Parts: sequence; C-alpha cells; structure tokens
Amino acid sequence: MTAPWEHVFMQRAFAVAVMCGVVSGVIGAHVVLRGMAFIGDAVSHSVFPGVAIAFVLQFNLVLGGAVAGLLTALAVAVFSQNRRLKEDTVIGVFFAAAFGLGIVILSTAPGYSGSLESFLFGQILGISDDDVRTVAVMGLVLLLVAGAVHKELVTVSLDRETARASGLPVFALDIVLYALVTVTVVISLQAVGNILVLALLITPAACARLLTDRIGVMMLLAPAVGAVSAVVGLYLSYTYNLAAGGLIVLVVTGVFVLCWLFAPRHGLLTRRGHRARSTGGKAKARAAEREATPADPSPAG
Repeated sequence: MTAPWEHVFMQRAFAVAVMCGVVSGVIGAHVVLRGMAFIGDAVSHSVFPGVAIAFVLQFNLVLGGAVAGLLTALAVAVFSQNRRLKEDTVIGVFFAAAFGLGIVILSTAPGYSGSLESFLFGQILGISDDDVRTVAVMGLVLLLVAGAVHKELVTVSLDRETARASGLPVFALDIVLYALVTVTVVISLQAVGNILVLALLITPAACARLLTDRIGVMMLLAPAVGAVSAVVGLYLSYTYNLAAGGLIVLVVTGVFVLCWLFAPRHGLLTRRGHRARSTGGKAKARAAEREATPADPSPAG
C-alpha cells in the first residue's frame, strides 16, 4: 500500500493540518483561559452570511466569510462593553442573528454548489498549493500577533478589572482576540469545515489545561496536541477512506477523554488514586500508632 505522504495532495493536506492544529492550539489557549469557548462557535457560524453572500455573487467564499466574521466579532466586542450583559449573552445574540441572515441570503440563491458543502464540512484533500501558502502566511501572522500581545491577553483573561485599572486597553485587546479567533476559524475551515472547527479551536487547549497549571506550558502543549491529532486523524482518513474533518475531531476528542481521565494532577482516575493512597496511608499511620502505644496496665487484683 502506498504511504499517504507519497502523494502530493496528501503532502499538502498534512502541511495544512499541522499548521491549522498549531495556530488553533495557540489561539484556542487564550479562548479557554478567557472562559469564552462560545465565541469560537459564534464566530464559526457568523462567517456563514459572508459565505452565503459570496456564494450568491460567485465570489471567494473564504474572503466573504472572513469579512463577515470580523464584522460580527467587532460588534460583539462593542456590545460587550456594557457589563450589564455577560459576554456569552451578547455572543449568543449575534450568533443567532448572523446564522439567520446567512439562511435568508442563501435562500435567494438559484442553485446549490459543492463548494458550499466543502465550506461546511471541510475538504482538506482538495486544497491547492496557493491554499497551503495562504494558510502558512496567515498562520505566521496570527502567531506573531498572538506572541506580541500574549502577556496583555493573559492579564485581561485572569483579571479584567485589574487589567483596566493598570491602564491596559481592554477594549482594544478584546477586538484583537476576536479578530485572532475569526482568522483562525477561517483558515481552519478547509481542514475540518465550519461545523467542526470549534473542536480544533477549543479541544486541544482544553487538553493542555488539564495537563498543566502553567500558562507557558499550556501554550506549548495545546498546539502540539492540535497538530498531532490533525496528522493522526488525516492518516486514519486515508487508511480507512473516511471523512478527514470528522476523524480529526474524533481523534482530538479521544485525546481530551484520556487527559480527563489520566492527567497527572487533574485527571479523574489520577485524583481518585491519590485519594485512595492518601486514605490508605492515613489508615496505616493510625494502625502503627496504635501498635506503638503501650496497653494500659491491668488493675491490681
């Protein structure tokens, strides 16, 4: 059987899978730290009206989706400044509105195209050399921007009010993070599609969160999990002739379950093992203490 990496189309697919896994892991780590996983889902669906418009006008789908996603992210950032409403509430409002707009626009289209299906479900095996270069350039820009504002984003994530009191431009940093998430979602669409892109953005970061308490280590583990899971899922897709996007998501979800069970400090079974050993140690200590304590002398007859 021919190895998958011997095919040019698979080489391109592996390259894009690794790049998307790395970028999604880094940006997703900030999303998980902020506790706003819903933004990934909202952005992935908010690009839908832009894609629908591009589809109707026979324009570039990815570019249309990027514009719509960035506009929605900006709207969420603006409306979230009113602290009377929680961020996830505002996200929910615009998520539903954007998806509804996409459905209405799409209903005006005279026909249906497989290109839209590729957008929804991913088509990593059909990408071109230009797609690989585009993902590489955009991914590099994303990583550079994320690295430049890493400390500021972490500060806002950990304590928003302290960040504002210290003079950080919280609103501008919100916009930066939303923009990073939007572009990450857009470049990952060809790998797993609009419907599954949230998993690539959130799940590797969630795995890293279970594996470490250090933010720096988390920023390294999340992209590693994302990249490895993407490669394994793609390899299984080639071997068993199954959907690549779905298998990538299933692999990274399997890694999450393993981390949830066996993570060194925060895994379910690991914690139970620690508690059992701790309880057993205390019981042995009490037994040893009882053995070392001399018995009370018997009363004189």
